[in-house]
Amino acid sequence: MSALRVSLAGVALLVGLAAAGCGGDPAPATQAPAAQESQGRQVPDASSSSGSAAAGLAPSGAASAVRGGTTKHAFPLQGKGSYSHDHHDYPATDIIANCGLNALSPVNGTVLEVARVDTWTARANEGSSRGGLSVSILGDDGARYYMSHFASINNGIEAGARVEAGQPVAKVGRTGDASACHIHFGLSPVCQKTGDWWTRRGVIWPWAYLDAWKAGTEKSPVAELNAWEQQHGCPAKASVDP
Repeated sequence: MSALRVSLAGVALLVGLAAAGCGGDPAPATQAPAAQESQGRQVPDASSSSGSAAAGLAPSGAASAVRGGTTKHAFPLQGKGSYSHDHHDYPATDIIANCGLNALSPVNGTVLEVARVDTWTARANEGSSRGGLSVSILGDDGARYYMSHFASINNGIEAGARVEAGQPVAKVGRTGDASACHIHFGLSPVCQKTGDWWTRRGVIWPWAYLDAWKAGTEKSPVAELNAWEQQHGCPAKASVDP
């Protein structure tokens, strides 16, 4: 009987992932981990000067020079959720979770962009609006963290606002190009800071970092983002759309 329950749970998870949408995602090639309870655990700062890395932003259109340093990270969901080690067309992760759960800031940092109105339409299918309600954050480590498809965004989450790792910032939803409740999660260099949706949506695979944060282990994407930016710079337009 226990084996049957595990089998049925796996089938239900794959069905949920296939329905997630997020720019026309196909069913993931690999099965996501089973849904688990997450409190968005954090690791204490190893340095009292961790916030200094965010003191200056790169000028618009210039390379962002992602910084290093120590900062806090947290799994960006409070409650049960799961995610695949795959994504359509470009590197990102869809965290499948019930609508209404708290989405958490994955890092100590400063809010860069907030979209509180869902302007996406299937007919236009513009890349800039596919995320629906969304938030991007410049981490104190210099990396950019992007989350989207929210049902609502909390009061006080505005461009320039400070956030802490594990702080609730929004509610899980299905706005924009999404057919099921989930959080689209992307990591990128800061590049243009705002407006460059083709970079902001994600340039490296996030799941290794999500795995670490869910386990309560500190892990920053800065080194991998530095390497990506050294190779690609900051693209002026999308190379893959959607």
